[in-house]
Amino acid sequence: MNDAITHFKVPVDREPRAACLGPNGSVAHVARVLRMVRGRWKLPILFRLFADPSMRASQFMRDMPGISQKMLTQHLRELENDGLIVRRDFGEQPPRVEYSLSAAGRGLMPILMAAREFSRDYPETAA
Repeated sequence: MNDAITHFKVPVDREPRAACLGPNGSVAHVARVLRMVRGRWKLPILFRLFADPSMRASQFMRDMPGISQKMLTQHLRELENDGLIVRRDFGEQPPRVEYSLSAAGRGLMPILMAAREFSRDYPETAA
């Protein structure tokens, strides 16, 4: 009967609890990753860059109907600031800029693919 009481499953020692709930714990790290990919267009951008290693903004606009130039620019800047994509400016006239996944972005992709498989394995159920 005591096994069903959930507070017995939370670590009592400070050390294991900090590893999970502390400022540098598991919860904080996972929340940071979720914040990095939160946004309507961030996942489509990441998956497009995974499929095509280098893309220009105009290609994103063609591939993702419904995205505005403002939202594309905002999400590309946020992904770049978070270190998930790299912006390469060729310094030409007219301006030519290409985006690609960074090493961190490539490292994130297996996790996103695993999330996709999890979703396929556990479809939504009517609540």
